[in-house]
Amino acid sequence: MSSNAIRKMYFSIDISHDQYLLYYQGAVNNIIVTSTEGARIQFPAKFMQKFVTHGGIKGQFEIQFNESNKLVSLNQID
Repeated sequence: MSSNAIRKMYFSIDISHDQYLLYYQGAVNNIIVTSTEGARIQFPAKFMQKFVTHGGIKGQFEIQFNESNKLVSLNQID
């Protein structure tokens, strides 16, 4: 694998506004989801902050990691 290899994974999420407040307030630090392929993905909740609406966070997302499993990008795809 080259030093700049990027892995893409996809997942769905549906978090209410009240549930996300627990992340925002620091009571919970990480979000854990299951990818469409069945893999467990864990990442810092702060990366979802820009997707929060009055209804919470809902949708399909693409997450990209480098070969060190560091989050490179997170984008909503629907």
